[in-house]
Amino acid sequence: MAFRKKPVKGTKGLGEAKENLTAVEDGDCPRCGGGSNNSSITGYLSCDRCQYEWADPNSKFSTSKRRHESVQTESKLIEQFKQEMESGSGLSRVLGIDENLTAEQEQGLSRLQDKWIEGMQGHFNVAEEERTPLMISFDEDDNILQTEVGKLTLMSNDFDGGEEVRIEYPGLGTEFYLLNEDSNTGWRRGRTVADTARNIASVINKSSKFVFANTDENVVSFELRNNKLNPSALVLFIDDPGGKDIIAEKDGVVLDPTAVGIESDYQTAVELVLSDGVITPSEDQLLWAMRQHLGITEERHIEIVITLFGEGVTKECTGCGNGAPLYTQHSAWYCDDCEMWL
Repeated sequence: MAFRKKPVKGTKGLGEAKENLTAVEDGDCPRCGGGSNNSSITGYLSCDRCQYEWADPNSKFSTSKRRHESVQTESKLIEQFKQEMESGSGLSRVLGIDENLTAEQEQGLSRLQDKWIEGMQGHFNVAEEERTPLMISFDEDDNILQTEVGKLTLMSNDFDGGEEVRIEYPGLGTEFYLLNEDSNTGWRRGRTVADTARNIASVINKSSKFVFANTDENVVSFELRNNKLNPSALVLFIDDPGGKDIIAEKDGVVLDPTAVGIESDYQTAVELVLSDGVITPSEDQLLWAMRQHLGITEERHIEIVITLFGEGVTKECTGCGNGAPLYTQHSAWYCDDCEMWL
């Protein structure tokens, strides 16, 4: 029986490959012995035959010792930074301006340094928000300002129905977030109070033009979306029929009509609400509920407003949204455009 030898395809290519990879003793390449050319990588050479790259032994970059970063070295750098920040001139050294500073500049840096770490705020949900996770604002004395403009606290997870969260800004409108999972801006009750808080924050973050919401267990805190907005003008209002399930708080003052016990509590609320010189519809409703709870008359309310802020306080018209002036002789505000008392 005769056997035929099976032809081998591509023998020419295999031969060329073998020849290219055959080491030549007189060449520079440590792999095939080919000639050397400068590589695109600094301190390296490249073979003109097989394109293999190796470190140039005559390069100054090859002889210099490389620095390898590690968790230990990074930790040391962080600790060094903290120590510099805690020292008298740490911040100036970090900024590279530790020479030729005036006394005023030194004092400004010291104030900034003291509040640099603990004063920084800002949180965001990376799954839903695309924004800078750290918002820093400074006052005229270089102090870092608190970015939280208000918060909601969920007292329980047993809602009676009809609970509503309002976020309002004078001249820009009102946002309504009701306990109603069938609405685009409605929120639902979760299995726990923390779940409910997260759902409220999620709904607000998807719809609000005014604030970002963050949660910590049963607390929903807010930051302004735009630093051009006035924090004192933002309004938080809770419509909570039945038992008390949610309370709003701003600047340390609880905005709960039933929480005021004496007239001085009401005056504190008025100071907070009118700090921007405008009474919005939700603020008007909040103050009215407080007056009903305490038995304060409209005339006494006007006296408190004038005593604290003068006669220049305006009330936002529910019809056209413009600011209506106060007519002290009538103890009320009047909108000329809508021709109605407010």
